[in-house]
Amino acid sequence: MSKHTEFLAGERPDDVLFFLHEDAVSNPGALADYADAVEDGHVLVLPGDDGRSAFQSATGIDPMALAREAMDTDGTVHDDLTGADCPVAEEEPEEDHTTRFVFAFAEEQNEDVGGLYAEGDVIHAYAVCACGERYSDKWVAGQ
Repeated sequence: MSKHTEFLAGERPDDVLFFLHEDAVSNPGALADYADAVEDGHVLVLPGDDGRSAFQSATGIDPMALAREAMDTDGTVHDDLTGADCPVAEEEPEEDHTTRFVFAFAEEQNEDVGGLYAEGDVIHAYAVCACGERYSDKWVAGQ
């Protein structure tokens, strides 16, 4: 089972995952030893601090700042974390709405918090669109 599949199932709560669109990476060959090639890009699953640092190095975006900016805008991130549907695409059809980056982490089940968190481990995903929009989505891992 790949790290990507394990992450999606909620089995890697100490790791982060990020997707980089092929057009957002200047040297995709440099990722070959670390990333899984997927349609339109690469997925990396790395230990928390290393993953956050690698995401920032690859994108120039602080992942925690991205999370703060994106959490106020709901969007739809694909459940495999390799793309998303920009929430302003219908309003701005002339713009490029290709998902450039997705950053995600899992939060372990917490029945005390209730809601979604009582149902299981929760995947938090943050996307950056080519149009500049930043948005978020979350769901119970494995669903």
